[in-house]
Amino acid sequence: MMVWSEIAGRIAAAGDEAQAKHLSRFFKTGPGEYGEGDCFLGVRVPETRRIVGEFKGSVTQEDVRALTESRYHEVRLAGFFSLIEIYKGVKRRKGDCRGVVDFYLSLLDRGNNWDLVDVVAPKILGDYLVSHAEERGVLYELAAMEDKLWHQRVAMVSCWTLICAGEYDDTLRLAEGFLNHRHDLMHKATGWMLREMGKRGGDAELRAFLDRYAKKMPRTMLRYAIEKFTPEDRAHYMGR
Repeated sequence: MMVWSEIAGRIAAAGDEAQAKHLSRFFKTGPGEYGEGDCFLGVRVPETRRIVGEFKGSVTQEDVRALTESRYHEVRLAGFFSLIEIYKGVKRRKGDCRGVVDFYLSLLDRGNNWDLVDVVAPKILGDYLVSHAEERGVLYELAAMEDKLWHQRVAMVSCWTLICAGEYDDTLRLAEGFLNHRHDLMHKATGWMLREMGKRGGDAELRAFLDRYAKKMPRTMLRYAIEKFTPEDRAHYMGR
């Protein structure tokens, strides 16, 4: 049996119908919602991680491709978890990380919900760009894809790794570009990255951004960005 098939079978066997219904509601799979049509087996994330961990070192990129082609959300998630492990292994061996990054970018259409973006983008694309600043133009290419919500979210959330490295310029530039974004999921992602920047040494940069743009920021983005502020500071910026 192929490795991907064994992983998919193990995940299917761990499914729970009641949990699948809950996850379908939670990830907005109804008509017109952002996760419309997605299918869930009802497997919790820790269990998916555990199953993937049992096959660590034996999964190939072709296995990842097959897993991410699944109609089931948890199986696609297992594919992305497996790709993170592949990336870590290549990096550890000082191999061609760019090849893994390019492969990840080719799969972005299959990462079609916020969790499939948030758990992967910082650990592959973000991690790679920390040491390859000359290639960060890819963030702006993804951000410019106005009809590709998940590609845009990849651009924003990948900045988490840059923020952890003390680099804030790309976060600020992308956040400025998303001020007029139409989707609440981008407001949340952008506010989240701004908040992380403030928490991790970029408080002055965050406040400067807010002083300039608080009046223009979508309310959700602003709320996320100032979540860790004092009540007085939150009231100050919300009042603007």
